[in-house]
This record gives sequence, structure tokens and C-alpha cells, in this order.
Amino acid sequence: MSAPNPEGLRLQVDMIKCVGHASCLELLPERVSLDEWGYPVIETDPLPQHLVAHARRAVAACPTLALRLDGKLARVR
Repeated sequence: MSAPNPEGLRLQVDMIKCVGHASCLELLPERVSLDEWGYPVIETDPLPQHLVAHARRAVAACPTLALRLDGKLARVR
């Protein structure tokens, strides 16, 4: 298992913006699965360092801007 990233970044999805394109699943299958309706289910643990770049690509590729990388806010929750 890889060490967590130093910023404590976590991938988060805004379910109101998400329409189920599933591009996040294609780009980050290590952290994303789909529910029975085709919407993403995101692991909430901090991303390992080796997945941060992949997560950034998934965030940039989301057609509805529903994904984000969050550090401080995610730790408070």
C-alpha cells in the first residue's frame, strides 16, 4: 500500500451535478465504482500519493464538473 499524500487530498463527488457519465470510473477505477443506477461511489479515504495525478485527470475530465479534490474540508467531515 502506498503512503497517503501529504495534503490529505480526497476525491469527492457532488451528486447534484453528477449525471452518471462514468468517466471517473474509467480514469480512476482504483477509487471509483458505480451504484446500480450508474452513479459513482467514491472511496473517502485520503488518496495514496501514486493516485493523486490520476485523480487530478479524473477531476479535469468530468464533463459536469461534479468531481473535486479536497483536503482541508474533507478532513473536517
